[in-house]
This record gives sequence, structure tokens and C-alpha cells, in this order.
Amino acid sequence: MSTLASVNAVVERLWPLSGAEPWDSPGVVVGDPDQPVTHVRLAVDPVLEVVDEAVDIGADLLLVHHPLLFRGATTMAEDTTKGAVVSRLVRAGCALIAAHTNADVVETGTSRALAHQLGLVDQRPITEGATSSTGLGVTGRLPRPMSLVSFARQLGELLPPTAAGVRVAGDAERVVETVALCAGAGDSLLDHPVVGAADVYLTSDLRHHPASDARDLMLLGRGPALVDVSHWASEWLWLDTAAAQLREALHDVEVTLSDLRTDPWDFTVVQ
Repeated sequence: MSTLASVNAVVERLWPLSGAEPWDSPGVVVGDPDQPVTHVRLAVDPVLEVVDEAVDIGADLLLVHHPLLFRGATTMAEDTTKGAVVSRLVRAGCALIAAHTNADVVETGTSRALAHQLGLVDQRPITEGATSSTGLGVTGRLPRPMSLVSFARQLGELLPPTAAGVRVAGDAERVVETVALCAGAGDSLLDHPVVGAADVYLTSDLRHHPASDARDLMLLGRGPALVDVSHWASEWLWLDTAAAQLREALHDVEVTLSDLRTDPWDFTVVQ
């Protein structure tokens, strides 16, 4: 029977911790290495409703993309969000593992999942990783050129719906073929030359000032159009890939996906 330790060994083989950013905190968060694991539940966020769902279905392990503890915690009191999550997991005997930036940089990572859904060809990472095919972000070409608005509509059909939808900066009729993308927060790559050379840059959590500057650059005839989508939605697509990899490696473990929407925004008001 698989244990938390043996499942974690598979997780580390698929998404090596050596690929994580220095500021990141992936790996085992909760659990006894010797505890049996028969059911793994996959989700993007370790939030309370996801934890309650995993506990209710009898999962032994919740494997998430986003770490629960980015910074040092001084309390696990149950009237705090982190304490409530940990306490509920411990009481139910459900372990918690996070695979974050270490799952972003691999050839089957979060950005690759999004790129494959878009049908990008000639894919390569934006940043250089351990090999020529690993690293943060992805650049590639659409199978055929299309307008920026058509590209945005295609995204809207691919991604799970969220309150904010798909936000775009650029001429709706601009022809796009080369795409740079980074699933999750990616404005740190806005100044990368590969991004600057693309027709469109797709990512999440674009802040006002970097986006405003990029928009001005467009008016000067340089730089990509911008497409900003939900952080959760851009990474949720990766769960299918992760589940398939785990099922192939863990024949005695059930692997299921959460379809709970954990994007933090509930609705928007059109002005």
C-alpha cells in the first residue's frame, strides 16, 4: 500500500524540489510519512472549502499547487485561516502536499498545459531552466494567425468561468500569431525580451503600473498586447495533466480533481 512518503517520492520525481524558486515553500505541509494513502485529491488552492471537500470524500492526501505557508507562521490557532486549514486536515488524517514553482518549470507544467490547450506549436520556455525544454513560461505560435479579440474569445471558451473574465489591452483587430504566456502571476516577465518580441502576452495578476507602461509601449509601436486572466483559472487546467501522471505512477491510489472555483472574486458590477 502507498504511504505519504512513497507518494511524496513520486511527487518529487515528477516535480523536483530543486526547480522551486528560492522564495517558494513546496513539499509536505501536513502528514505522517508512514500514513497510508489510497485517495489523492487535486486542487489549486488549500482553502477551507477545498479542505472540507477533501475530508468529506475521504481523501488521505490533498495535493495542491499553491503552498499554504509562504512565510513563517507564529500561530496555528483555529481562528486563523492557516490554523483552521491545518487543524481540519490533522483531525481528518488528511495530508497536504504543495507542488508550486517546481511544477511550473517542468516540461508538463502549468504554462505548458495552457499552451497545449491553445494549440501552440514550436513551444519553448521563456526562461532557461535545467534543460533547454524547462523553465518559466512558454512561447510559441498559434496554428494560424487570428485577431486579438478572437484570441481572447478562444481563451474564454477554454478557461473555467470567473467573475473578472478575460481582460485585454490592445487593438481588438490586432493580428496575433506569436504568443508568450505564463500561467499564474507573470508580470515579472514583462520586460523579458522573448515576451517583448511576442504579439501577445497572456498571464494573470498584472498590476496597474507595469500594465500601463506596457500599453504605452504598444502606442510607440513595440511590445505585445496584454491578456490578463484569473490566476486560479490559468493554473486549474494543469490539474488534468498532474492527475494523469499520478495515476500512471500510483496504481493503487485513486486520484480525483476538485472543480470548486477558488478564484477569490464572486461577482463584478458593470459600470
